[in-house]
Amino acid sequence: MRRKLGNLCIFLGAVLLAAALLLLGYNCWDAARAGNAAEEILPALLDEMPDEPTVPDQPLGTPVEYLDEDTLTMTEAEIDGERYIGWLDIPAIELELPVMSEWSYSRLKTAPCRYSGTVRGEDLVLLGHNYTRHFGKLDRLRVGDEVLFTDMDGVVYRYEVAARDVLDADAVAEMTAGEYDLTLFTCDATGARRITVYCDMVK
Repeated sequence: MRRKLGNLCIFLGAVLLAAALLLLGYNCWDAARAGNAAEEILPALLDEMPDEPTVPDQPLGTPVEYLDEDTLTMTEAEIDGERYIGWLDIPAIELELPVMSEWSYSRLKTAPCRYSGTVRGEDLVLLGHNYTRHFGKLDRLRVGDEVLFTDMDGVVYRYEVAARDVLDADAVAEMTAGEYDLTLFTCDATGARRITVYCDMVK
């Protein structure tokens, strides 16, 4: 009886190990696929940008209540049936990524997405999966690191990391409060917390 029980435990252990290896393999494949997808889109996105930036009439720092609807609305480009609002460049972690206009779980498998807000409204919130070549390295950013966002009008907005935090998954208000000009967030390894990076615009 003990022998049979021992054999059963060995068998179950082998099954669990195999399942864990399969899951690890799938996660690695999925991360590589997502990185390649974003990398392939970026050149097409850059081709859609004007040769000369189209600068809004109202200067940066104009209070949101005085901005007209056209200024707040972000220009979009459509590539392969999806809409994009620009691209993100974070030199400290060697990251260059297209940014989709609206978020969904399926879109996050291709590129980071806008969660809420706008550049000109100074309350832009972007989220991405924690794939290594998406937002998986956000936790390596330090206060003072540069973050660049180029919109589809060709205007480059420069930011500096102002603060970092790890929030509960349901802490939506903290991420969308508008206290910072740009917020980036992603899941941690457990999926239960949100690694969050807050940035101030350099005007």
